[in-house]
Amino acid sequence: MSRTAYTPSLPGLGAVDEDLDTVINWGAGADSTAYLAKMLTAPKAHGIDLDRTVVLYMATGSEWPETRLLADEFMLPLLRENGVRFVQLARNGHLQADGFTVLDDSRRPEQLVARGPWTLWDDQESVGTVPQVAGTRKCSLWAKGDVGDWWLKQTFAGRPFRQIMGFNADEEGRRFGDQVTSRMPGRTGEFPLIDWGWDRRRCEDYLLKRFGVHWPKSYCTFCCFSASMGSLPTHLERMRTHPDIAGEVLRLEYTAMSLNPNAKLYGRKTLLEMFDPDQPRDRACLEAFERELAMPWALYHVRRLFLLTEDGRRRPVKRSTERVGLGRPDQLADRLISISERHGVDVEHDPVYGRARAWVRPRATVWPMAEELFATAPARVIDKQDNDFEEHWDALVSGPAAQLPLA
Repeated sequence: MSRTAYTPSLPGLGAVDEDLDTVINWGAGADSTAYLAKMLTAPKAHGIDLDRTVVLYMATGSEWPETRLLADEFMLPLLRENGVRFVQLARNGHLQADGFTVLDDSRRPEQLVARGPWTLWDDQESVGTVPQVAGTRKCSLWAKGDVGDWWLKQTFAGRPFRQIMGFNADEEGRRFGDQVTSRMPGRTGEFPLIDWGWDRRRCEDYLLKRFGVHWPKSYCTFCCFSASMGSLPTHLERMRTHPDIAGEVLRLEYTAMSLNPNAKLYGRKTLLEMFDPDQPRDRACLEAFERELAMPWALYHVRRLFLLTEDGRRRPVKRSTERVGLGRPDQLADRLISISERHGVDVEHDPVYGRARAWVRPRATVWPMAEELFATAPARVIDKQDNDFEEHWDALVSGPAAQLPLA
């Protein structure tokens, strides 16, 4: 059964409005902020009845600090001044069945809530992976789209409403994608920035003139799409401005790559290789990374299955991850190296940051195939096994999992 949590009813919170007919998605970035700020100068002239409108924000949990500060300083006062209903949402857990949490529902919001009970970072870290740069932005759909849709379905229950999206004039493709994929009964999508011809530069210029500040792009601190969007240099500068955040993201990537060498944040490139230890600002990020690694580590047994469908198409990769030891990184690495070498198993060791990895069954080149390894990494990854994993493993490998005497 779906579990849905709500903020307790307090003065100014929990406003109920049965006559809602308009939803404005606000991501706190320059585009949607420019629309909101411009619209609030003359709501009726922009076709907005504030009594029938709600602004919706989905908290990913990893927004950059300056974005939250700017939102609190400039936009939340505007929302309060105009009595705009502002609803902030987040996920309760990994599964859709976990439901969502209303972090705040108010016409006098005090702050942009940083995170909810379960964030995209929590989700990625717990299974030892990073967002994938290839394909659709599943991470955004998971952390924002799914959460907003839950609230919209509950609130409107099929009643007609319009949802205003902050896509800028350079994102005509996103409007087309929204129109093609939207299946919610009663919903009509609107894209005013595209209709106005406001591109990203126009939005930024408007906010600079209006508030006297440069409004940065809103995205998660560990977003992988900064490379494909051509904004990697700006992203790295943000990292250097926040070395502690850089250290956290470096740990996330390093942990993922310990369990899967292909889990690089930027496809073929890692974040780690983009920092030069001879540069003081880069060195600060690497030192923060080293501090992040100063925690208990675990030894993990990882298996993957690369299977085909009956008609020969590749299926999603199945994985089994099991923690088999806990200790200091050097202690676990020495143990894994010693035992692996005695049993003739190939082993890799990173003497700088501590990871050790032993390949019991290296990955082949042709599907179907299996791989198996033992690896050390920060102890943030949970035990997890996909459904029917053992059955498929036995069928492909024709026997139980290979073992090193590590338990």
